[in-house]
Amino acid sequence: MLVLLDSLGTVRAVAETLHLSPSTVSQQLAVLETETRGRLLERSGRRIRLTRTGVVLARRGREILDRIAEAESEVRALNNEPIGTVRLGVFQSAIHTLAVPAAARLAQSHPHLHVELIEAEPHESGPALRTGEVDVIVTTTDYVEFPWDPDLEIVPLGTDPVVLVMASHHPLARRKVVALAACADETWSCDRPGSYMAELTNRLCHESGFEPRVACRFGNYLLLLQHVKTGGSIALLPALAVAPGPGLVTRELTTPVHRNVAIVVRRGSAPRAAVDALVGALRDHPDIPALSPTLAARTEHSS
Repeated sequence: MLVLLDSLGTVRAVAETLHLSPSTVSQQLAVLETETRGRLLERSGRRIRLTRTGVVLARRGREILDRIAEAESEVRALNNEPIGTVRLGVFQSAIHTLAVPAAARLAQSHPHLHVELIEAEPHESGPALRTGEVDVIVTTTDYVEFPWDPDLEIVPLGTDPVVLVMASHHPLARRKVVALAACADETWSCDRPGSYMAELTNRLCHESGFEPRVACRFGNYLLLLQHVKTGGSIALLPALAVAPGPGLVTRELTTPVHRNVAIVVRRGSAPRAAVDALVGALRDHPDIPALSPTLAARTEHSS
């Protein structure tokens, strides 16, 4: 508590961090003062600050707590237990369908492992992995500018079809499959310029002989889908991005398009036990119907 008080500055902040009442924290600090036989705290207006003795004890206390944490980490590492923080870069459509469930499973199975989720589209996640900003990424291996270095390990997850999304009352919704050429006069919702899906939409429309007339560009797929749901536009999106629900329908394209989804990690990345645990949780995706298992049988390969 004394170390936290030195860092956070107020008894209330310490209490909130430890999920205790401020009075409980104050009482325990008073006990600590009695045990040390010296004044650790003094009032400065409405705030409490550490005395010189309190600062010394807080500094030593922080060193002790750090050594305890190091000892615990070494013991768990000897048992190959995943610990610490592992950072996962993942594209938007896979956050709630893939990454969040994986993190929830790990929180139950490995309580000392913390997963930090970072939204990163395919053109962002590759460079982030190379520079060490993230430890693991979920990306698409179709992205031509991805830096496929020899020190990367690629774990295929499956294929994610690209579908045409429209309001359920849209005239094209009566078709089972739709040719993009039939959408030449439609208004489109797209991802941000330069993003993977924006570039893919432009390319597919151009191959079908037209320039898409764009009504909005949203980096947030929920906003994009809301615009589509009103009937104001249609969109091309990965199937993972479209949650089942009223008001929206998805249709396959007459010329099927899909993207290959994979986990990528750096060889020798540390802590390896944490990385391996996260990769295992990501591969365990039985509740994701959109992701085809065609690539899942190939457990690992390098570029």
